[in-house]
Amino acid sequence: MQDRQPQNTPDPGSPAAGPSGQEDRNQRYWFHILAKTTPAARNLHAVKLVDKAWHQGDRVCIVCDTMQQAQELDDLLWNFSPDAFIPHSIVPDSATTCTDRVGILLCPPVAEDWDTVIILSASLPADADRFKRLALVAHNDPNVLNQARSHFKQLRALGIEPRVHDQRKR
Repeated sequence: MQDRQPQNTPDPGSPAAGPSGQEDRNQRYWFHILAKTTPAARNLHAVKLVDKAWHQGDRVCIVCDTMQQAQELDDLLWNFSPDAFIPHSIVPDSATTCTDRVGILLCPPVAEDWDTVIILSASLPADADRFKRLALVAHNDPNVLNQARSHFKQLRALGIEPRVHDQRKR
């Protein structure tokens, strides 16, 4: 798979990227903080991100913690658009291969398998700095926000300054 850069992301060699390409690298990592407080809003936002990346030709996965959440995401992906569904698979463990371009993972993703990784899980993969694109989605709940802060600190420790999209400020 070739690495497709989002259209608003500068080329690594452009002046905006800086000599090390660090600016480009940081623009591949996003935090989405939702104004709503429900897990359902978080799941819906994740599915919207999947739809966008999938339509751009990416292999996309959502990483979650429980089979219940995976099944909720499964239902959302099947019913997201009245005109079409997004073909996908639930991947219960790392021994299961996902042949679809979209996967709902209950295990850590392998960086080489996915173009876009959306994190809803409580833990950030140890090799998060190896993903082509990474989006973390948090809803406005104290526990989830604390978990997001922890993820943010982990990314900073890896030398990544994620872009924050805070919908609470709108």
